[in-house]
Amino acid sequence: MRITIGSDPTRLIDQAADAVEALVRATPDAVLGIATGSTPEPLYAELTSRAQRGLDLSHLRITCLDEYVGLSADHPQSYRHYIRAHVLEPWGIDPAAAVLPAGDAEDPDAAALDFEHRIRDWGGVDLQILGVGPNGHIAFNEPGSAFDSRTRTVDLTPSTRQANARFFERLDEVPTRAISQGIGTILESRHALLMAFGEGKAPAVGAMVEGAATSEVPASALQRHADVHVFVDDAAASQLHD
Repeated sequence: MRITIGSDPTRLIDQAADAVEALVRATPDAVLGIATGSTPEPLYAELTSRAQRGLDLSHLRITCLDEYVGLSADHPQSYRHYIRAHVLEPWGIDPAAAVLPAGDAEDPDAAALDFEHRIRDWGGVDLQILGVGPNGHIAFNEPGSAFDSRTRTVDLTPSTRQANARFFERLDEVPTRAISQGIGTILESRHALLMAFGEGKAPAVGAMVEGAATSEVPASALQRHADVHVFVDDAAASQLHD
């Protein structure tokens, strides 16, 4: 696990974008795993800016970590909508080159299995972008998730629903379930890039990097990842000791 700590989040975003650009230049049709939420948005904006200056992202193949159960692809808070708005359209990627879970499928469990199989059919993820939740979750793998877990439907904890309520008008609109890549699935990505900013992420970052590898801190499984680069600002790194 490589750790880059900086005082300027903008500089950290630039460095993370450099890693994505290096992948694209080496493998234009690489499989890029997208994390959703507010943390990676500046990274996608920076990559969009680079695309406007000539970096060709249009041949990338796109997948993601998770999707809410019950939301259609057109729902403004669905992750398929997020990826279309922040990645596919700005980067000129054909929607057919995106493998995303169908959260509104009649059978979410079957949709989760299909999502896992389609990622495998592509040969896996070349670079997976990640964030970490305040309770240490990655994707929607909540505390207690097994390190060998596969893509599946999961129940969202009250704390995760509360954290995500800011994206909805009311807490009761936040879905209670999601389709999520499992930790075992995430660990199979060839490279991973995790970003965390702000004091609120400090306990999770400290436990992820320096704590024991335990299912109670799902992100600590990344200690077992073959190649993961963590970008954190000073505030998020404030509980690191080494």
